[in-house]
Parts: sequence; structure tokens; C-alpha cells
Amino acid sequence: MKFQKTLLAISVTAFSSAVVASEAVRLDVASAFSTQTFFGKSAQNVSGDLETMSDGNVSMRVYDPGELIPAFDILSSVSSGAVPAGWSTIAYFGGTIPVANLYGALPFSPTAEAVFSWTFDGDGRELLQSSLDQYGIKVLPCSYIPQEPGGWFNKEINSTEDFQGLSMRISGLGARVLNEFGASTQLIAGDEVYLALERGRVDAAEFSIPEVDNALGLSEIAENYYFPGWHQGAGWLALLINQSVWDGYSDVQQAQFETACRANIQREFSSVIPKQMEVLDDLRAQGVNVERFSDEILSEMHEAWQAVVEEERNENPTFGEAYDSLMSHAAMIEEWYDLQALPSVR
Repeated sequence: MKFQKTLLAISVTAFSSAVVASEAVRLDVASAFSTQTFFGKSAQNVSGDLETMSDGNVSMRVYDPGELIPAFDILSSVSSGAVPAGWSTIAYFGGTIPVANLYGALPFSPTAEAVFSWTFDGDGRELLQSSLDQYGIKVLPCSYIPQEPGGWFNKEINSTEDFQGLSMRISGLGARVLNEFGASTQLIAGDEVYLALERGRVDAAEFSIPEVDNALGLSEIAENYYFPGWHQGAGWLALLINQSVWDGYSDVQQAQFETACRANIQREFSSVIPKQMEVLDDLRAQGVNVERFSDEILSEMHEAWQAVVEEERNENPTFGEAYDSLMSHAAMIEEWYDLQALPSVR
């Protein structure tokens, strides 16, 4: 907390003299996630940081899904200017932008440290921005999402055969992996996941981290909560701003948006994981079975994933370029920690 306050204090000092000459800005943001959940509140936290940095001259108004547009319409609506900005996971745009699944919905993903290092100091952000340029959208990485659980199931999963005939809500390329084992998959907006599971539209669902899943009440419907989230490694939520709107901001205002997003990521990076463990303790107390997929299941899914990667690489060369870039960057990070590894001492 001390670090976070210091970061904001530095930002306020750096920008305060220039902000006086800047025109006041309030950005209307269509969120893909309810402001009653961690993901939606995260956008509001960014707005709070912006106001602090700018002495109230820059802020955001965050709208819940459906208030302005449906959750899955954010890309097209920000692109057209129907709304000036959106708050979403990039993975929701996987059907339109081939590289999108690398930013939060990548099966058997590298670590969070590697993903964020690649995003900010490797090729990650530049590659994504080049894909969004054709849509007239500026992208700002703005929130930290840790690796998610594997999902909620109404039955035990003891082998990959248990996926046969299973209907599951799942996002990203992990859906194609499960399809290989006979599952029927579909992408459902977050605010509809509870009803889909309750009414039997799906037999299982993955959506988010325990804090968000618990707030949605998914434990009321399914009793088996599986780890690890093989289908979706660490990622981030994005603030997507119409390029014309972004270009209309001063250099100072643009820097304030960038800094607020960085501060939000740092805050969440240090606080999110402990909170998830607290929630898991509560879920166990409610009678939820917190389980792990067996090593055999994970091995078979990883093998299927390798085939999906090759298919995606052949279909979308831009995906292949970005995937190779990420994995190369991750290998560099991993080599550092291999060199620094200490023996197990008991």
C-alpha cells in the first residue's frame, strides 16, 4: 500500500503544473463486466487514480454491460465511435483479431511475470496495437488477471473421457482443445453465465477468478471447482479508446491514462492472489469441492493444445508471429530463474 501511495504521489507531482492548462475530460466507458464485481470495480479504480493525478480534471464514467451496449459489442462500437471507450478482456475479440487470445486466454500460458514483461518491454503491446490500428482503437493494458481456475462442474472429471458430450462455457482457444475430447463449447457473456448454468444451457462453466465467480453465485449451482486454469494463463483487461478521441487528448492527459493503468496493474498484482485464497477458504466452508485435474488429464490436453497451436499458426500467420515472440520472451525470463534457482533445503 505504501508503494502504491508513493507511485500516485510521484505522478501527481509530475503532472500537477501541466494539468492546470488542460481541458477537463470525462471519458464514458462501456464495461464488459458489472461494476459490482472485481473486474468492473477495477475500471472505477483507474478512474479514481486519474482524478487524483489530474486534480479532478480527468476521470471516467464506467457503465455496466447493457447500459450503453452489450458486452460483446465493445470492439465494433469503440471502432465506429458509437461509444468513445470500452473496458474488456482482449480475449473476447478472438473471433475478429487472431492475436487476441494471446492476451488473457492462452492455454498453457507462460507465467504472469513473463506475460507482462512481454507486453510492456517485449513485442506484446506493439503487436496487439498493430492489429487494432485498422479498427481505429488505442489499447491500454490496465488491469491484472491471474491464472484462472479450470472451471465449475456438476460432476467429477476423472479422465478426458468425462468431457465427452459435456456442454461448457469457455472462452479462447481452450474451447478448441475441449472440442477435441467431444465437449460442446460456447462463449457466454459474464452477466449471463449464472443463468446459463442454472437453467442447464451448459453443464459446466469457467468464467473468472474465485472472487468474481463467488460474487456471481456459481457455487450455488455447481459443487466441483477444478484447478489449474490450463486454458487461460495470466492476462489483463484493456481500456480501449477510439483513436480519434485519444488523439484529442493532450500529451499530459494521455500520460495520465497510461500511468493510472500502470498503477492499477501494480496494485492488483500485489493484492489479488491473497484475496483469492481467502475466497477459496470460504468456498470450501460452503461445501465446494476444490479439486485439481489429474496430471494425466493435463498431459492429454497439452498434447491436444499443441495440435491447436499448429492449426492456428497455419490459419493466422500473425498469431504465429506473436505466439513465437511470447514464447521466446518467456524462455528468456525462465532462463534467468533457472540460473537463480536454489536447491530445496529442509
